[in-house]
Amino acid sequence: MKKIAVPTKENLVDDHFGHCDAYTVFSINQQNQIEGAIIVPSPAGCGCKSNIASTLQQMGVTTMLAGNMGDGALNKLKSHGIDVLRGCSGNVRVVVENYISGKTVDSGIGCNHNHEDGEHSCNHGS
Repeated sequence: MKKIAVPTKENLVDDHFGHCDAYTVFSINQQNQIEGAIIVPSPAGCGCKSNIASTLQQMGVTTMLAGNMGDGALNKLKSHGIDVLRGCSGNVRVVVENYISGKTVDSGIGCNHNHEDGEHSCNHGS
């Protein structure tokens, strides 16, 4: 069974991976249908500095459908065997259904992060 994680806020893809409320983890069966979903609370702090990549890996997640994230988070997820597609938006279930149907591609656009002084800024869409 394939598992796909989506950074979630109010049942929508959270545009900011590192600060989402939770991750919705979808289980996909052999017929490429959603068989179930669970909510995994987001750890405190920024996602790229948390243990979320290892937690998701232990759950069997192999794909992350995200709104946006920086290179640090992208590299951390990839090092845990999780492929990432950025540029997703909308209802989390619809996003997963579109991915299963082959309608989703990575935007290739990342986020510029500055964690050194406690500030965090992103330039989504610019």
